[in-house]
Amino acid sequence: MRLTRTARRWMTAGSVLTLTVGGAACASLGRATFAEPVVTLREVSVTGLGLTGGSVEVVLSVYNPNGYKLDALRMTYRVDVDTTMVGNGALTERFVVSEKDSSMVRLPVRFTYAGLGAAGRSLLMAGTVSYRVRGDFTVATPLGNFTRPYDRTGRYSSVSGNGR
Repeated sequence: MRLTRTARRWMTAGSVLTLTVGGAACASLGRATFAEPVVTLREVSVTGLGLTGGSVEVVLSVYNPNGYKLDALRMTYRVDVDTTMVGNGALTERFVVSEKDSSMVRLPVRFTYAGLGAAGRSLLMAGTVSYRVRGDFTVATPLGNFTRPYDRTGRYSSVSGNGR
């Protein structure tokens, strides 16, 4: 049996429509089964001091609650201490977080003394300071690439050297 040109066009259009709808359904299912990584501040280390400011290395623990590894392609970040933005940027080096496991991510942050005055006094006097780390991840998964936000707040203790 030979198909007419019109019949072939309709079959091609139907196939394309079926693949498009199926692909969209798979992407929606993938987004629904993707659990966002949990980000926690672990450590802050001063790496340099100057006349007007300095730099610190912020270490974040990134926990993957999913049943498959996450291949992080990019991570943006903004670090606030109390209500003052300390630094922001983007990490473009890939890192992998195994399924149901954590990885440590090191972020370089530059700061000015003027911006950290109140936070520094709070840390010196009380030994703790409030922090907020936020941004987004772009991760490659078996279900496709996803960009999702993260936002974590807590208290950092200079005595114990970790965040809560």
